[in-house]
Amino acid sequence: MKRILLVILFVLPLSIFSQEDTKALQKGARAFAREGNDFYNKLEFTDAEVAYRKALEKDPSYEVANYNLGLALSLQKRGDEALAQYELVAKTTTDKITKSETLHNIGNTHFDKKDYAKSVEAYKNSLRNNPKDDETRYNLALAQELLEDQQQNQDKNDNNKDNKDDQKDQDKDQENKDDQKDKKDNKNKEDKKDGDDEKDKKEGQDDPKENKDQQDNQQQPSQPGKLSPQRIQQLLEAMNNEEKKTQEKMNARKEKGQKIKQEKDW
Repeated sequence: MKRILLVILFVLPLSIFSQEDTKALQKGARAFAREGNDFYNKLEFTDAEVAYRKALEKDPSYEVANYNLGLALSLQKRGDEALAQYELVAKTTTDKITKSETLHNIGNTHFDKKDYAKSVEAYKNSLRNNPKDDETRYNLALAQELLEDQQQNQDKNDNNKDNKDDQKDQDKDQENKDDQKDKKDNKNKEDKKDGDDEKDKKEGQDDPKENKDQQDNQQQPSQPGKLSPQRIQQLLEAMNNEEKKTQEKMNARKEKGQKIKQEKDW
């Protein structure tokens, strides 16, 4: 971290106030700035902040108070507020060393936020105002290295994300294909089952043997003019009995007639 500026680097224009008023304001601002520096050196950064703000109430354009307030805020981990103070000084200062140191601290603030691209840019601008600052040059090299690693990791993450998205798409396509195949297989099975049932039904109707077996197993109803084999057998037996009785009667008559028949003598 750069040193605290202890000298006045910017003087408020005298167009608004009289010379006496200006001197009084500057004197009061310097007094609060010194008080803030004492707290800062004791590492009492909150009290230092209060003193620097009081100095700026006396003289809002007091460069030393603005710069040192930025330092006190940085050490309280309030980077965004510190950045606003540094940027104000960087825009208004006419001293190259002050501008270089302010840009250096701007680079540090972005570095702490891991915004290495902005950090690199700030360090470069700092070196443009003070090319002999080795500390800034070292910070620039480190920030450039970390920026390169950050970009590579980002590219890798983007590629991994793309690969994951592609894999998800492939898995989804495969799942859709599997679903379609399952539906098709199920339909084919249903069609085959229906075909087998129809075939079995048709074969049952066309098979003479099966029809004959079914007819044999069923009791056939009597039809007019047609006798069953059992009835025919019964009638034949009855006829044979009747014929036998008749034959016996005829034989008996023949025997009696022979007895009564007379022959004529010629």
